[in-house]
Amino acid sequence: MSEKTSDKNRTELQDLGEFGLIDRLTQGVELTQKSTVLGVGDDAAVVSNGGLSTLIAKDLLLEGVHFDLSYAPLQHLGYKAVTVNISDIVAMNGHCHQVLVGIGLSNRFSLEAVETLYEGIQFACKQYGVDLVGGDTTSSQSGLVLSVTAVGSVDPERLVTRSGAQTGDLICVTGNLGAAYLGLQVLAREKQVFLENSEMQPQLEGFEYIVKRQLTAEARVDLVHWFEQQNILPTAMIDLSDGLASDLLHICKASKAGARIYQEKLPIDPVATDAALEFKMDPTTCALNGGEDYELLFTISQDHYQLLETHPDISIIGHVTESDQGADLVLRSGEFTPLKAQGWNHFH
Repeated sequence: MSEKTSDKNRTELQDLGEFGLIDRLTQGVELTQKSTVLGVGDDAAVVSNGGLSTLIAKDLLLEGVHFDLSYAPLQHLGYKAVTVNISDIVAMNGHCHQVLVGIGLSNRFSLEAVETLYEGIQFACKQYGVDLVGGDTTSSQSGLVLSVTAVGSVDPERLVTRSGAQTGDLICVTGNLGAAYLGLQVLAREKQVFLENSEMQPQLEGFEYIVKRQLTAEARVDLVHWFEQQNILPTAMIDLSDGLASDLLHICKASKAGARIYQEKLPIDPVATDAALEFKMDPTTCALNGGEDYELLFTISQDHYQLLETHPDISIIGHVTESDQGADLVLRSGEFTPLKAQGWNHFH
């Protein structure tokens, strides 16, 4: 065995994590095409296309990793597969126009099951005014595989990346946090109950909102329209797929900045709070690290404070600091605690 492949020199993927692996694999990538504006490292790639910038995003969803078909209906899954990709286009302040869907199927799926999946895909396309323009279909030996590519556009002057946050900018988030993660906990609990007693029916009463947040994500296209209407522009933006802490740290890293957010300002729905307490979890921890909220996290000049305050679905949760100040959560007690990327790690 060569020295390169010996166990002694083996690096485990879990030691790197998803984003460490991406950094390692792409560190030698060179962009040679004049039309390539932005490559790996943001929510979507950016390609110059005449007077507009074309945005391209891709997500891969694997059965047993990203979803469990015992409680994720195929129609909901198809819908979510499209919307989470549209969300990446939205995170660049762009508009999605087309999607391509690749699908890997085992022989345990019937035609009717696949048609149900595509009903969800087509419904999402209709809801967001997006065309399904192609893809690929193949067999799979390891369950259902979904690969979606989203294509959109943005005026180059209105492109927003992760790298523009400035010291003093406000840190804002749409909607509420932690609900999707807690919806997943409810579904996982009910699955376990069913496995122990197949006659038991799911007990979802009171948890409908957070279960919906898990099963049918929505892309915040409304915010892109609102920014246009108000003629304002975030300085940096990302969609919340990995959790507030992880995604804010992505902005800090790309912008070479620090951050300070406040526990008392985090928007958490009362249903999510109740669910967290029932599961003996801290609601703040769920909001910071839960992931799959697909809300927008953005930074923006303090000049727009009063305008932001009038928006019913935007919360100002902190401000951008100098990079040497780090990224901290200020607890209700006034204590500071460093933010850590503790969201989903694919390689554990």
